[in-house]
Amino acid sequence: MTTTKPKQEKRQIPARVIWLAVAAVLFLLPLVVEFDGLSPAGHRMFAIFLLAIVLWVAEPIPLFGTAALIILLEVLMISDKAIVGLPADFDPRSFRDYYAALADPVILLVLGGFFLAMGSSHFRLDKAMGRILLKPFGNQPAMIMLGLMIITGAFSMFMSNTAVTATMMAVVIPVVASLPSNDRIRVGMVLAIPFAANVGGMGTPVGTPPNAIAIGQLASSGISISFGKWMVLAVPGVILLLVISWWLLKTLFPSDTKEIDLKIEGEFDRSKNARIFYVVFIVTVLLWLTESFHGISSSIVGFIPVVALLTTGVLTEKDLQAVQWHVLWLIAGGIALGRGIVDSGLDEWVIGLISWESLGATLIIGVFAFATLALSTVMSNSASANLLIPLGVSLALSGTVDIDPLILGFTISMAASLAMALPISTPTNAVAYSSGLIKTGDMARTGIIIGIIGVLIYLLLMPLFWSALGIA
Repeated sequence: MTTTKPKQEKRQIPARVIWLAVAAVLFLLPLVVEFDGLSPAGHRMFAIFLLAIVLWVAEPIPLFGTAALIILLEVLMISDKAIVGLPADFDPRSFRDYYAALADPVILLVLGGFFLAMGSSHFRLDKAMGRILLKPFGNQPAMIMLGLMIITGAFSMFMSNTAVTATMMAVVIPVVASLPSNDRIRVGMVLAIPFAANVGGMGTPVGTPPNAIAIGQLASSGISISFGKWMVLAVPGVILLLVISWWLLKTLFPSDTKEIDLKIEGEFDRSKNARIFYVVFIVTVLLWLTESFHGISSSIVGFIPVVALLTTGVLTEKDLQAVQWHVLWLIAGGIALGRGIVDSGLDEWVIGLISWESLGATLIIGVFAFATLALSTVMSNSASANLLIPLGVSLALSGTVDIDPLILGFTISMAASLAMALPISTPTNAVAYSSGLIKTGDMARTGIIIGIIGVLIYLLLMPLFWSALGIA
């Protein structure tokens, strides 16, 4: 009797290991190969930049892990504490400046937004407001969808758009359940929530991380933008895009149902802590909107709800532990990356690789915007903003082209938030997709159209509006 040995299965190398190997090779490349015109410090920063690209695109390690790694490598390779000395003609930044990215004013601004979002969820402010604000929209499906989008977009300006999406999905699912199973508007209503959250988050500095990344990079370059000015630049386009998105959704997913009987639960919490939170929320938002009058920067205002809600006990140690610290670390990594790119001269070298002078300002902004849109579709929008905003702002400041760095940085951040074609594009899309009520094809088809229209609005239409107002 003969026996045959079972065939041994080929062991496949995990994709994670492959991407880590690719990252390591690209990291070493600028350290062993000399690139013409790039300084020694620039070579080191180029190694860090290539490493960041691979790790942020492929995510073999967590995004926030990559952010922390960037800060450490900058300290070890290009700061005044570099473990291998830099040329005498290079004046390195203090290692403390790279660590300081973890407590940058922009971080405190976003932290304040997180505290307001947690309080709103804790005291069910979002649901209570949703119940009241939906009443004026009647009971026709298309109008209810418009109401849901307006409410979601408005909340997402001051709260985590992921948290808003989760809350509003709880509101929309009973509405969808009341519709016939073959009514196409069911899909439209579910898609309306994440799309409105993504668009609404573009409206304020605290609405979404790419906005904070742009503000941080601009601040590092000596350009400040107030909370109110950001809204003036962003909100008109947000409103227009919300209306266009609503029209597109109701056209692509028409309803056969005439009326819906809305039954949304949600009452205002009247406890002592809830009342304190309402006051803190209102005061913070008012101070943000009136920054040009009182002169208190938005980052200082953003720290007010943190102190007020913790010292009064409205939010507790448990709430503090629940803060999305990983997002803050990701933003800090982007701020540090931008500083390193400028300090090392890498930005000037990269910009010099292309003859930007032959391109018009609009075309250049369009290249950055659509590149950001494409990248953000398949990777974290914060990561893509971290990679492209520093290069865009540096190009605008180089004097090579006549572009306002504020407008270029702002437009890149808008484009990052407009990538919403896939469930992996944004957490809000993932939340909606997890409901099981929509297909990837429906999301992709609609998301691509809205993303392209959104970029074109901020690229071609909004500059005319800003020029008419004399603000850009």
